Amino acid sequence: MLSERSSVDIHALKRQGMTISEIARRTNHDRKTIRAYLNGDRVPGRRQRAVPDSFEAFVDYVSARLSEDPHLWAATLLDELRPLGYAGSYPTLTRQIRDRGLRPACAACAHVTKRPNAVIEHPPGEETQFDWLELPDAPTHWGFPTKKAFLLVGSLAHSGVWRAVLAPSMDLPHLLAAMSTLLRLLGGLTRVWRFDRMRTVLDPVTGDLTAMFAGFAKHHGVQVVACRPRSGNRKGVVEKNNHTAAQRWWRTLPDELTLEQAQAGVEAFARRQDQRRREDVSGWSTAKAMFAAERLRALPPTVFPVILTEERTATRQALIDWRGNRYSVPPELAAGKVVVHHRHGSDTIDIATLSGAVLARHRVAEPGLGVTIRDTGHVTALETIALASAPPGRSHRRKERIPPGATALRAAAVLTGAAEPLSTVISLAAYEQAAKNRNTLP
Repeated sequence: MLSERSSVDIHALKRQGMTISEIARRTNHDRKTIRAYLNGDRVPGRRQRAVPDSFEAFVDYVSARLSEDPHLWAATLLDELRPLGYAGSYPTLTRQIRDRGLRPACAACAHVTKRPNAVIEHPPGEETQFDWLELPDAPTHWGFPTKKAFLLVGSLAHSGVWRAVLAPSMDLPHLLAAMSTLLRLLGGLTRVWRFDRMRTVLDPVTGDLTAMFAGFAKHHGVQVVACRPRSGNRKGVVEKNNHTAAQRWWRTLPDELTLEQAQAGVEAFARRQDQRRREDVSGWSTAKAMFAAERLRALPPTVFPVILTEERTATRQALIDWRGNRYSVPPELAAGKVVVHHRHGSDTIDIATLSGAVLARHRVAEPGLGVTIRDTGHVTALETIALASAPPGRSHRRKERIPPGATALRAAAVLTGAAEPLSTVISLAAYEQAAKNRNTLP
């Protein structure tokens, strides 16, 4: 294979009148090689294959499929090529597609990343952006229904100040409860809330706000703006904060932290981020300094009524874990599944069966204290059931010595074929009768 420089040299020597043999001797190459490059049969920088190209037969099919679907996975394409006789490997297929330039650029998607982006102005107090961040590998002792945790991040678009709330689910009640906490952490209300097109905010059929979320927005007196389809980059402030939270806080979170400690940790981390530098119209500033210019309205005096529903499994001691504390249930539900109902902002919780029958109500303790709250009736009923089910007599000690008994020894003798030991019985009646018939000694 000749390089571009060598190809230029042999063409220059040919133009100077040298023969192919002279050029071959001067450049130390074979004459057939020199002739092929001079005639254009070979291209500089591309090595000629010693064996026929086995992929050449599949180029037309691969080109057609990638023209129809520019995003088609190479693994899917490999599945289609196998029945057609392709025997190469997956790395070979991807290398052939890359070297031959068979995958075209998708014109329909080019506008998403390559289109010009305008600078969006965010006046103080104008907009708050909300977005869910999905967090994998949540600690098991948090009691979440799946192995994932969800972080609702709210960012003020002008200053970039953000706060976040952990939740076990992204359903509508948990969204509204997390937003209520977020608004309290941010300190007030802006004029507009911005979301992407999440199903809990927008009805997927009508495209209008869902009824409950519309009531939540009316309660706070704000406007709700949803990003247009395929234009989610209009809420870049919250998306950048999502990336920061995922890589700098969640990635290094210790496993032993409780849910309440993790929530306190993300709040402290977000407050430290208020010191980061940001560019203002007057020059460089900080998020905390720009937050002072935010014109936030006060929150409503009452909390929007939201009922959170979470499933729990009671322990054998008829207790459930909820928000870092333990609450008692009737002993009949021990080791069974129950449903906890909590109205956001209320100081009580209701514990019901899966069918919806409420069987217990407790006053909520401060989250994360680790206290156990028991109902007197539950304690009495649990003791009664435990005593009634206890076996009669004294229980065995762990290190008590109990050797094999007579029944076990007889069974062992039958198994081993050994005769039962004979017991010798001495009767004194025969000696007594003999003594009566004798008057003198022999």
